[in-house]
Amino acid sequence: MRTVAPVVARGTRLVLAMAFTLFAARSHAQAQIEIKPLPESKAATITQLGAHEFTASDLQPWLDEQMGKAMSSGSIAGAVMVVVKDGNTVVSKGYGYADVAAKKPVDPASTMFRVASISKLFTWTAVMQLVEKHKLDLDADINRYLDFRIPPRDGKPVTMRDLMTHTAGFEDVLRDRYATAPASLMSNEVWLKRWVPARIYPAGDVPAYSTYGAALAGYIVQRVSGMPFDTYVERHIFTPLDMQHASFKQPLPANLQDDAAPGYRSAEASPHAFELRTAAPAGALSISGDDMARFMIAHLQYGRAGEAQLLEQASVKQMQTYLRAAIPGLPGMALGFAHMDRDGQVILGHGGDIPDFHSLVALFPEQHTGIFIATDGNPDSQLLRRLVDGFSVRYFPPLPQLKLPTLATAKTHAAQLAGRYTSSITSQSNVLALRDRFHEVQVGIASDGTLRIPQLGNEAWREVKPYVWVDDASGHRLAALMRDGTVRMWSIDTLSPTQVFLPATGWTPARIMSALTILLAVFALIVLSWPVTALLRQRGIGSALPEDDERWYRLSRIAPILYLLFAGGWALMLPRLGAPHLEMRLLLLQVVGLFAVLGTIPIAIETWRAWRTPGAWWRRISGVILLLGCLGAITFMVNFHLLGPGYNY
Repeated sequence: MRTVAPVVARGTRLVLAMAFTLFAARSHAQAQIEIKPLPESKAATITQLGAHEFTASDLQPWLDEQMGKAMSSGSIAGAVMVVVKDGNTVVSKGYGYADVAAKKPVDPASTMFRVASISKLFTWTAVMQLVEKHKLDLDADINRYLDFRIPPRDGKPVTMRDLMTHTAGFEDVLRDRYATAPASLMSNEVWLKRWVPARIYPAGDVPAYSTYGAALAGYIVQRVSGMPFDTYVERHIFTPLDMQHASFKQPLPANLQDDAAPGYRSAEASPHAFELRTAAPAGALSISGDDMARFMIAHLQYGRAGEAQLLEQASVKQMQTYLRAAIPGLPGMALGFAHMDRDGQVILGHGGDIPDFHSLVALFPEQHTGIFIATDGNPDSQLLRRLVDGFSVRYFPPLPQLKLPTLATAKTHAAQLAGRYTSSITSQSNVLALRDRFHEVQVGIASDGTLRIPQLGNEAWREVKPYVWVDDASGHRLAALMRDGTVRMWSIDTLSPTQVFLPATGWTPARIMSALTILLAVFALIVLSWPVTALLRQRGIGSALPEDDERWYRLSRIAPILYLLFAGGWALMLPRLGAPHLEMRLLLLQVVGLFAVLGTIPIAIETWRAWRTPGAWWRRISGVILLLGCLGAITFMVNFHLLGPGYNY
C-alpha cells in the first residue's frame, strides 16, 4: 500500500500537467487565429482586342457625343439612354425635354416613353411565366386556350411558338388599331374577335411580323391567368421588379400622367395627345428608362434582378437560345427576341416605332450587357440601329476579318435574284392587297455585278458565299433561299427575323396604272361627251332621241360619273388606311361603288337599244366602249377587294 500511493500521486500530477498544457495551447491558438471572411469574388473582366474600357467614364462621353449629334438636327424633343452590365446600371441619362413648353428635362427615373412594339417582350415574358406553371404549352394548338377559333392552314394549327416567332402566317391587319379618345378605344378582346385575318402562309414557314399574333398571345395570357392582361403584367412583372413607372393602361393612371412625355414630331412642333392602341399587348406600354433597365437586367441575369426572380433560368435560356431562321446565313427569331447579330456577336432585341416615339432595346447575352434608347420626335429611321452597332463595335469589337473575295458566280446568281418582290408583311383578302402592290421591291444589277435595291437604300451587295451578299460599307448581309434554281425568298440581316421578300406575281404596278388610266380616261371622255352631244343637238346637229331611248341614254351616263367618284375616293383612302374615324367615309365609298356597278345595267340596255336603232353609230360605239370599261372596272374591283359586304383590312 505504501508503494501504490506515490505512484497514484505521480500519475495524478502527470494528468493534471498534461491537461494544463493542452488548455494553455488551445487558449494560445485561439488568441493567435483570427478568422476573416474572404473578399467577395468578382467576375473577371475580359477586354477584347481593340475594345474601349467598359466604364461609365468612357461610355458616358461617347453616348453624349452620339446623342448630341442626333439632337442637333432639331428632330428630337427628348430622349433617354440606359446601359446595364453584370446586373448593374452603368449609365442612365436623359436628353432634351419631356415637356418642351415647360422646359421640363427628361428624367430617366420617371419620364415615361411610349415604346410601341417593345411591349411584345413583356407579353412574351408573361407567356413564359405561364409555361413555367404548365398552364401553357408552346407547341399546342392555341385554340385550346381561346373562346373563338383560328382556322388551320394546310392542316397545321397555330402554336404559341409560331406567335412568338412571327411565323403564324397571318396577313397584315390595320383597321381600328388606333383610337383618339378613350370612349372610342376598342378592347383587345373585341378587336381580335371582330375579324380573324386570313392565314396566307403555312405555320412556321414565312416570317411576317404580326401585331394580331402578339395581341392574340396577350389575350391568351388573360384567358389562362384569369385576370386582365395589364393587371397580370403589373402583378407578375412590374411589381416584382419594382417598376413604378411602367404601365399598359390607356390612358395612364392619374398618378403617372404627369410623367408621360407627350409626343412631338420635332423639338419645335406642338405635342400630340396620348395615342391609344387597340392591340394593347402588342404596343401600348409606357415606361421609363430606369424601369426598362430592371427588365433588361432580369433577362441578362438568368431571370433574376435584385431579389426578384422574374423567370426560371431554364426559361431565359430557352428564350435566348431557340432560333427559327427562314434563310440560311441571316439572323432569325429567338422566342420573342429578334436576332440583331453583328460580326458574330449575338445581339437580341426589339424595336418600337409610332409616329412620335422611336425606341430600341438590345441585349448582349454573352456580355451580360444591355442598352435601351428611346426618343420623342422623328429622327433618322436608322439612328437607333446605328447607335447600337456603334456601341457593339466600340466595346465588343470583332476579331480582324479578311475581306472575302467576290465569287465567280456573282453575276449568274445576281441575274437569278433580279426581279420584282413583295414584302411578306402584306394582305391578300382585302384592299391592302392593292396598296401593297404599289410597294413592290425591285432587285436590279449594276454593271459590276452587284445587287442594287433602291427601295431599301444605297447598298451595293457583293456575293461572297453562294447566295449570300455583303455590303462592304455597312457590313450588312443579304441572302436568298433557293429552290430548284429559283428564288423562294430573300431578305437582309436587319429585316430577316420578321420580314422576307417573296417573288411578285400578277400585273406590275406600271401595268396596273396603265389599265387604270385607260379605264378612267374612257369614263371621263364619256362623261364629257354627254354635255357636248346635248349642245350639238340644241344647235340642230344630230337628231333628238325618242323619249324611251333618251331616258336610257341619260341613265347610262350616270354610271361613269360614279366610277370616277369611286376611283377618286379610293385614291384618297388608300394612303390613310389604318387611321381612326374612316368608317363612315369607307361606307359611303362602298355605296358609291355599289351604285356604279348597278349602273352597268342601264348601260347594257342602252347599248342594246342603240344597236337596234338605224344610224345611231355614236351611241353604238360609245355604248360598247363604256360597257367594256364597266366590265373592266368591275373585274378590277373584285380582284382587289374594293367592294364587298364588309371592309375589314
